Amino acid sequence: MLQRSPLLNPVLIAGCVIIMTGFAIRASFGVFQIPIAAEFNWPRAEFSLAIAIQNLAWGFGQPFFGAIAEKVGDRKAIILGAVMYAAGLVLSAGATTPLAAQMTEILVGFGIAGTGFGVILAVVGRAASDDNRSMALAVATAAGSAGQVFGAPLAEWLLTLMTWQSVFLVFAGLILSSLAVLPMMRSPTPASRAVLEESMGHVLNRAMRDPSFMLIFVGFFSCGYQLGFITAHFPAFVTEMCGPIMAGGILAGLGITTTSALGAIAISLIGLANIGGTLLAGWAGKRFQRKYLLAGIYAARTFVAAAFILTPITPATVILFSLAMGSLWLATVPLTSGLVAHLYGLRYMGTLYGIVFFSHQLGSFMGVWLGGRLYDAFGSYTAVWWIGVGVGAFSAIVHLPIRERTAPAALPA
Repeated sequence: MLQRSPLLNPVLIAGCVIIMTGFAIRASFGVFQIPIAAEFNWPRAEFSLAIAIQNLAWGFGQPFFGAIAEKVGDRKAIILGAVMYAAGLVLSAGATTPLAAQMTEILVGFGIAGTGFGVILAVVGRAASDDNRSMALAVATAAGSAGQVFGAPLAEWLLTLMTWQSVFLVFAGLILSSLAVLPMMRSPTPASRAVLEESMGHVLNRAMRDPSFMLIFVGFFSCGYQLGFITAHFPAFVTEMCGPIMAGGILAGLGITTTSALGAIAISLIGLANIGGTLLAGWAGKRFQRKYLLAGIYAARTFVAAAFILTPITPATVILFSLAMGSLWLATVPLTSGLVAHLYGLRYMGTLYGIVFFSHQLGSFMGVWLGGRLYDAFGSYTAVWWIGVGVGAFSAIVHLPIRERTAPAALPA
């Protein structure tokens, strides 16, 4: 009788540590919106543009880091990403002008690309058995949510002890320390250089000409828009727009007495709820067609966002929204990456998923930048919310025509 390979393996564990650390730092940037703007008296759009550039650089760098990992090795790509991430954070700590802050975020974005989903999920996918792959991708994705659980509250707490510049330096040390688990990242040996050079162009050309690939690419835009906007602006939105926290209430009893603290906790709750949502998506991705699951997730996000903005913003609705949106937050990632691997094989999953992820980051750029731009223009985030509702509904529809074949038609891994 064949022995089932275990879900947990050294590659998955190491990948989870690196993704969790990187995403804890990334998820905290919204907490710095108000402190940085207040210190330098910048319009909200300036730091928003810095975060938007970070997201765009992340998306632009993702396919390149995927190709680097496939050609010269996964671990070398991750080391390069971590070094760029740390360098960007150190330089960000010394930025005193909007342009300097925005340019340093290019390094941070490339660093996230090298230590994030594109590279890590490809390694995890290759190291997992066919039976466990969907769940392994979900576990690695959920690790990003685990980082989000403590990233924003950690930043909020550190800001009570030190300046925001010092917090960035602490975070630089954290991302470098995650490289301690890198020796565990021993995935199956990649294809030889000759095979890569012979077939990568062929696989990329076929994917680009496949309408299903283009539908996945377009559909991932709304995911990035919604996640980018909420991560960057939700703490500030809650700080300014939420009703007061009642003295003697449950939140006050837990030590959450200001809307600023509630904004950081909201990001944490989104990450906490998403651990369960992502694992559920991984379980469902093995049993149902992914395109229908993705369409359902985007439709649910559309409903949740519309319901939230149409009701008064209170601590209770903030918590309910965070839990509801959190359960749908990164559930798209194992399904989208799994769909790419299913349709085109594992050998070039990092590069192909990186291309799809670029659309996600274009959406993130728009969500973050428009959030700051429209806030400065109108004094509220209402218009940005409704744009997110619209693109979410569009993405739900776009996924339906995808031709999800029952067996992958790509070259074997």
